[in-house]
Amino acid sequence: MSNINDKILLEVQDLKMHFPISVGWMIKKTIGYVKAVDGISFQIARGETLGLVGESGCGKTTTGRTILQLERPTSGHIIFEGEDITTMEEKPLRTLRRKMQMIFQDPFGSLNPRMTAGEIIGEPLLIHRLTQSKSEYEEKVKDLMTTVGLSPTTMERYPHEFSGGQRQRIGVARALSVRPNLIVCDEPVSALDVSIQAQIINLLEELQEKFNLTYLFIAHDLAVVRHISDRIAVMYLGEIVEIATRSDLYRKPLHPYTRSLLSAIPVPDPIVEAERDHTLLEGEVPSPFNPPPGCKFHPRCPMAQFPRCREEKPELVEIENGKHWVACYRE
Repeated sequence: MSNINDKILLEVQDLKMHFPISVGWMIKKTIGYVKAVDGISFQIARGETLGLVGESGCGKTTTGRTILQLERPTSGHIIFEGEDITTMEEKPLRTLRRKMQMIFQDPFGSLNPRMTAGEIIGEPLLIHRLTQSKSEYEEKVKDLMTTVGLSPTTMERYPHEFSGGQRQRIGVARALSVRPNLIVCDEPVSALDVSIQAQIINLLEELQEKFNLTYLFIAHDLAVVRHISDRIAVMYLGEIVEIATRSDLYRKPLHPYTRSLLSAIPVPDPIVEAERDHTLLEGEVPSPFNPPPGCKFHPRCPMAQFPRCREEKPELVEIENGKHWVACYRE
């Protein structure tokens, strides 16, 4: 794919993450692999937000975890700030992780219930030795809490004493504490009420502008991704089937799977909602343990062309210069 500009922060090249399935107790035998991520490539520029969307189980979270090297990939390359981190040793990788942080989906499960809000936010400061004194440490924690919209007077409270939205703000402050360049947002609003979702999205946008942050924003809801993303990558069964700018994807979706996802977004106007086309997908998402040959979407695709779609895997092809790519024989 062509560079979106000359300031690429992250580049993913043919990334694969296959988990072995073993049977047996004393002597284990590998009988196959779950192809959670199966050869994806994309780039993210500095200061950009790339939305990564798809149904549950398509490999979005595994992609995020692999980029942060929480999972070592089966193959492929992850180039961060010009350096291939897939072959990096553990010690330099630990230092690099200061520049790459994650906001988790569950705003309660991702926080240590035995630590106060202040301790959770301040822990990365201690790990990376970013403060010289106790007073400086406390001042930075208070400043971080204020930055994400929390009162510093609550720093001695425990996670269960906060609402879901407040807990997610603690998670945001923790990620922000080491001043990272890249933040992987793993469905950060999916567990929150709709009104709170908007607040967190607005907060992330404000922080991005203030600190020049770069986001990989993982979600299953295209309506949420639309408001924060500059570009959007659509993922299906471990593969990226379409990448486009936000406006192009919503104005002219090219892949049948993207069209079905967009048609599932409800429209507030009941008249428009009743008249617009809905693309209903038949069947269930195939197993990543035994994916279909050819185009993985062909068993559910209303536009499949046989036998080609069943036998040949479509490559991600550039449709519009630097703006739109799709993996589909119909285009």
